[in-house]
Amino acid sequence: MPSKAIAQTPSTAAKPRVLDSEKITINLGFVDLGHIDLLVAESFYANRTDFIRTAIRNQLASHADAVKQVVARKMLVLGLQHFSQADLLAVQAANQKLQVRVLGLASIGHDVSPELALATIASLEVLGSLQASPEVKAALASRHL
Repeated sequence: MPSKAIAQTPSTAAKPRVLDSEKITINLGFVDLGHIDLLVAESFYANRTDFIRTAIRNQLASHADAVKQVVARKMLVLGLQHFSQADLLAVQAANQKLQVRVLGLASIGHDVSPELALATIASLEVLGSLQASPEVKAALASRHL
């Protein structure tokens, strides 16, 4: 019987993974939690997380117009904004500084040094999550609005 060749794929261990969500912790009263568990038990929701995500999405939908107005007024990038080392080197070469304003996820490449981040990012406002190396986060802490 001929042997089958096994295709090898490159390891993704060295490549930083961009998360599509962030874990939060909330405290609920026992009665509220009991109501949620009852709805889950009666198959209105798959689990507690499904209920909480649905409740949050419903609240966000009910305030969608207000969010749109604020995003427009504050000139926020909505969604994902990534800054690579090449992006920031181009900003530096143009002798400019960025005012970063993101509603969602702002990420700064793991190959970006704290010095490059400081040289190119004048201010940083992130409503959501910032993904960057601990060193870059520390360097930009005073510029985070």
